[in-house]
Amino acid sequence: MSWLNCFHPRPRATTRLICFPHAGGSATAYRDWSALLPESVELYGVQLPGRADRFGEPMPEHMSTLVDSLTEAMLPLLDRRFALFGHSMGAVGAYEVTRALEARGIGPAKLFVSGATAPHEAGERRKVSGYDDAALLAELSRLGGTELEIFAHPVMREIIFPYVRGDFRLLENYRHRPGPPLRTPVSALVGDADPVVAPAQAKAWETLTASDFSLTVFPGDHFYLQPQRARVVAEIVQRLSA
Repeated sequence: MSWLNCFHPRPRATTRLICFPHAGGSATAYRDWSALLPESVELYGVQLPGRADRFGEPMPEHMSTLVDSLTEAMLPLLDRRFALFGHSMGAVGAYEVTRALEARGIGPAKLFVSGATAPHEAGERRKVSGYDDAALLAELSRLGGTELEIFAHPVMREIIFPYVRGDFRLLENYRHRPGPPLRTPVSALVGDADPVVAPAQAKAWETLTASDFSLTVFPGDHFYLQPQRARVVAEIVQRLSA
């Protein structure tokens, strides 16, 4: 099994950007980002169990299990400067991996959290994983994204919905553990019309770091980063260069 996919290897890159997908997403969500990054940045997409080349593997029930496995898988890549980016569920995963790495004395140059409420303020989550197909499809439609058209096909729903439910179950079981703030600087990104998290809620990530914090608001909904891909990547590059 491979936790990390590199679509365009850059052996001479000085920085690695490791990107965590949203619930129901895969590493390919970031395939097109590499062409927008400078040659100095090598991108890796996190491939979670249950999808793509890991189809059939069970999704862990608890975030701690996922974080432990993913942290171990990432260690060989941390021989140079690196940063983490996570969107929606991926933001929570990237945050918890950052905590795990800091506990080992390793820290990313930057943590980018996108389209996510700060985990200590998330509260009780709706049990989306228990929705029937029609209700789950309605929830995914509410969130938006470019993958919706594939859900029109019953066979595709039968393939995809199990791991989508597994991802939502992971979030529903997650509880933030109090602890010291990160030493890593944090940049939050959010769409101005996101139905999941308002910009004011995204700003609450600031309390989870003792280092620098920035908040950038883009036009768009929960999946603002798809039509705004070039602007989002440019923002990441600028923050990494600062």
